[in-house]
Amino acid sequence: MSKDKPCGQCTKDDCPALQQDSEIGQLQKPGEHHHNLILEIDIPERARRIVLAGNPNTGKSVFFNALTGLYVDVSNYPGTTLEISHGRLGDDVLIDTPGVYGISSFNDEERIARDIILSADVVVNVVNSVHLERDLFLTQQIIDTGVPMVVAVNMVDEAARRGLGIDFDRLSEMLGVPVVPTVAVKKQGFDRLYAELKKARPGHLTPGLEPLLQSTLNRMGNQGDALLVLEGDAAVAARHLVEPGRERERIYRLRRQRVNDMVQNVVTESGKMSAFGTTLGRWMIRPLTGIPLLCLALFVMYQVVGVFIAGTVVDFLEEDVMAGYYEPFITNLIGRFAAEETALGTILIGEFGVLTMTVIYVLGLLMPLVTGFYFFLSLFEDSGYLPRIATLVDRALTGIGLNGRAVIPFILGFGCVTMATIITRILGSDRERRIAIFLLALTIPCSAQLAVIAGLLAGLGGTYVLVYVLVIFTVFVVAGTILSALLPGQSTHLMIDLPPLRVPRFGNVLKKTWNKAFRFLKEATPIFALGALIISTFQLTGVLQFLQNILAPLTVGWLHLPSGSATAFIMGIVRRDFGAAGLMIMDLTALQTLVALLTITLFVPCIASILIIFKERSKGEAALLWLATWVIAFLVGGLIGRLGGVFGVDSYGGALLTAGGFAATGVVLVLLARQFRRRRNSCPAVESE
Repeated sequence: MSKDKPCGQCTKDDCPALQQDSEIGQLQKPGEHHHNLILEIDIPERARRIVLAGNPNTGKSVFFNALTGLYVDVSNYPGTTLEISHGRLGDDVLIDTPGVYGISSFNDEERIARDIILSADVVVNVVNSVHLERDLFLTQQIIDTGVPMVVAVNMVDEAARRGLGIDFDRLSEMLGVPVVPTVAVKKQGFDRLYAELKKARPGHLTPGLEPLLQSTLNRMGNQGDALLVLEGDAAVAARHLVEPGRERERIYRLRRQRVNDMVQNVVTESGKMSAFGTTLGRWMIRPLTGIPLLCLALFVMYQVVGVFIAGTVVDFLEEDVMAGYYEPFITNLIGRFAAEETALGTILIGEFGVLTMTVIYVLGLLMPLVTGFYFFLSLFEDSGYLPRIATLVDRALTGIGLNGRAVIPFILGFGCVTMATIITRILGSDRERRIAIFLLALTIPCSAQLAVIAGLLAGLGGTYVLVYVLVIFTVFVVAGTILSALLPGQSTHLMIDLPPLRVPRFGNVLKKTWNKAFRFLKEATPIFALGALIISTFQLTGVLQFLQNILAPLTVGWLHLPSGSATAFIMGIVRRDFGAAGLMIMDLTALQTLVALLTITLFVPCIASILIIFKERSKGEAALLWLATWVIAFLVGGLIGRLGGVFGVDSYGGALLTAGGFAATGVVLVLLARQFRRRRNSCPAVESE
């Protein structure tokens, strides 16, 4: 491709920019052609692409949900696992973007936001009225791209409580675009915002930018691309076959001066502030007070989700509704055409039937738990507590190659590992997603399995509970540290806003909960159905019995468990709690029960989780992860069996010696992993390999 070839007339073969699947994405109307890849969203020919953009924690998702209602679609962005929500707004299409601080190419979120914003007909920029000095930097950067815009200044009620006054007319005058004060959770200002969309227009450039922009603009013909090339965006420069510019620092300095000047002119402070909310927010991120508050919040969540929903609600749905009404109905219905003993009957309505186990598992067990966890997640998110949890645990998770944001999938994993694996998409790098997915599959028991484990441990006594918890924690730390040492690259730092604490809006929490739970239902149900089909096929062909026979020598010879325990492990592949529950009917000693529970906790996750892992990761990586959980589970189980046999676990002294001996092995492995990491970092050639 020659440099003077017009954009839009090249092919994928002669344009490197079109070959960067993971870098570029665009929205396309019928008949249009963009020099980019396409995020497939059905946009009517005369509809406008209205794009929501803003920093994290500005209330952007509240705008999207309120303006589109519940009827939204989600698309995976090309080359990423990030999802883009979109819905109808009148005759137009409203498209959400990830919360970002800028539209350069620093991470997947910024690349996606950049491409969607540059393809927009109108951008609705949502800013937090309490943090105008921070949020207006993105506002000015989008204005500098030349895209028509309306600014929604959100949370003005919170600003008033903090004694902040904002001159919205003056701000509109300085930006050159319509500015609308809003309180999204109360839908205040939405009518005016909708009306102002018709008046959206490009704003005033950053003073001093136009001379820099003009020379690049003459070569490219697109103001947004010209700006980003000047700021050193390598991906945009590659599309135009030019070298990235070196003016980023200069432009950012001019933009920061402009934002500071606007804030000084439009914001006044009276000194009034919510003392209690500020004090509580500080307590939540200090270890001395934050850890007890977190334990209290998790205890309440466990009582609701782990006790009430997992016990009362799930028992009612599984036993009374599903077993009492649905299962007899579907069995009789299908039985008219195919007896349960036939191959078709086994697949459809057998023990692992697609129409029996899948529906009962998804609707009777999983959906109530998922909904409960999403409810608390939305509650924590809307109140401003979730980012404070991430901040509190950030330092601890840094040691295993993660940051505080990883606490979210870990908490969700105690509800459902399948769901939590999908949620790892929120992590900032592929390296972090690898570590988190492995630790979820290896060490985090889901709520259904945890309930069975807790019941079995309760009958053994406190010493066995102590050993169980210490061993699982040691495996978590050691596995995370080793992965962090072995995987190349660096994890991202935690960059997160701490929004003001506020009382959550119940209606908004319910809407978020429903949207997330329904999205999970659509994504997970086919996976569960496929899992049921595979297990039923194994049962029909004798593969299931063959696997049980293959596994028996390992369980007897190494773990010193009865031969029948092999069946429990195989059933654990189908559903984790099936495996744990299978141990309840076996005649085991206390030490054998401990060994079996540790092994089955660390054993491979349920088949639905396995299939999700194969979907999220490459086939080779997922297979390696699956094999590693087998090896680690049986290795740990056998070691604890032997240490427990030597020291005993019935007394606290013996329990501490057993757990301490295992932990000492873990410490040695951690030290070796960190030494390897230091040597690797000191040798650039090794790091590059």
